[in-house]
Amino acid sequence: MWQQTYNPLQSQALSTLVAALPLVVMMAMIFLRRKAHHAALTALTLAVGIATLVFGFPFPMAAASALYGAAFGFLPIGWLILNMIFLYKLTEKSGLFNVVQESITGITADKRLQLLLVAFCFGAFFEGAAGFGAPVAVTSAMLIGLGFPAIQAAGLALLANTAPVAFGSLGTPIVALQGVTGLPMMDLSAMVGRQLPFFSMLVPFWLVWMYAGFGAVRELFPAIFIAGISFAVPQFLVANYHGPWLVDIVASLVSIAAVTLFLKVWKPASQQEKSNTEQPKTTNQKPPTKNYYQAWEPWIILTLTVFLWGIPQVKGFLDAWTAVKIEVPYLHKAVERVPPVVLKPTLENAVFTLNWLSTAGTGILLAALFAGRRMGYSVRGLWQEYKATFHLVKLSLLTISTILALGMVLRYAGLDAALGLAFAQTGWWYPLFGTILGWLGVMITGSDTSANVLFGSLQRITAEQLGLSAVLMAAANSSGGVMGKMVNIQSIVVAGAATGNEGQESATLRYVFWHSIALALLMGLLVMLQAYIPPFSGMVLGK
Repeated sequence: MWQQTYNPLQSQALSTLVAALPLVVMMAMIFLRRKAHHAALTALTLAVGIATLVFGFPFPMAAASALYGAAFGFLPIGWLILNMIFLYKLTEKSGLFNVVQESITGITADKRLQLLLVAFCFGAFFEGAAGFGAPVAVTSAMLIGLGFPAIQAAGLALLANTAPVAFGSLGTPIVALQGVTGLPMMDLSAMVGRQLPFFSMLVPFWLVWMYAGFGAVRELFPAIFIAGISFAVPQFLVANYHGPWLVDIVASLVSIAAVTLFLKVWKPASQQEKSNTEQPKTTNQKPPTKNYYQAWEPWIILTLTVFLWGIPQVKGFLDAWTAVKIEVPYLHKAVERVPPVVLKPTLENAVFTLNWLSTAGTGILLAALFAGRRMGYSVRGLWQEYKATFHLVKLSLLTISTILALGMVLRYAGLDAALGLAFAQTGWWYPLFGTILGWLGVMITGSDTSANVLFGSLQRITAEQLGLSAVLMAAANSSGGVMGKMVNIQSIVVAGAATGNEGQESATLRYVFWHSIALALLMGLLVMLQAYIPPFSGMVLGK
């Protein structure tokens, strides 16, 4: 057994700076236009060196944690992305995706409104049903098809995929947060449901401003307001009175319906926009209704499949037959976390679950194969397309696995906790910096669920020491974390793979970086208000 140490250099500031070095180097390399997989491999190598030489992490444990992370990077995350891109490529090559584009333009020809409908409304549904990169992959591909430039499509899809994230994958981040904090599930769900709706109102406005400027926001105000309010109100109600499981599903369906119906009776004064993008090719002749159904059928099949695969009872049934739990050698129950990161010394689990059948990526693969046959592909044709898709995304899969390997090394070596403890020293300002800690957690891991597992316990302990609501700060970890989703390299790589824009991760990161910082700071200010200032403080549970 090896016990973590969080201040190996006997200087909290210096230890924190050294712990942050792998992340700083990776982000700097990407900003300097280095390839994402080169940056991730460099950061991983540096992290292993710092973990072993500075923090005293035994090398066999470091190697095991890296392999554990790499395996998790492929299953479930890389597996999901591979199969999602496979389905998209099938619809694109068959020509049906063009019909999907035309059906969307049938609702509105204004690309600013198409952005709202696709990236915000549809994206939230896929976040609620599947998560793990699915919404970014689907919506960025759709935006490309609607005529958005690749980098812009990726960045806008990343920005839109924020407000729903804390309740993604049928509420998995909140379930994980409850598991590590021991706080009541409904209190955590309700508290996040009293933070994110403000941003569910804000993000659609921010999205249109980011794409087309303030003039477009003024012109499209009614439609943007409808998109936000029709998502925010159900999000608040379901989170507070039902729980975390169906928040995104219900809110996204209400928002899709509300925006679609509103656009049937309201049109903007002008459809001009500040963009040099080309309009998608359309014909004057309306495609037959059958073609519309055929075009949407693969996505309907996908939606039903990921929803079915996301039901806990279905996952449990499939796992009972096929899942294999593998205790990672040299790592499982061999690393001990100690106070003040946890309440009492705790041995870390390291169990890789080989749930190849119940993972969402397998459901997507089955949906793609079934839809492909419905589209007229032969078995040989499907195999050829799958090989071509793997070739297309192989570097993205390598990058994702490497980043997850980095995240696991940081976690088991205690470098993540060293960073977290630095934030915990901020005293009265902790509500702001605790929120930023959630942002940092998602930036490292790419997952709000993982960030909650990393820092949820620390948030509760620190809040109780400072006399703050533990429910407030645990919820802030999840709510602040969603803003880190758009600057996580894993998410950026997913967007690049979906848009055929591999190798341009630096441009996408620069496009979204300051937006992510600004939104995270705004969330931190909201948590500060809820911690100290009436009437916002009246919203807080668990005082």
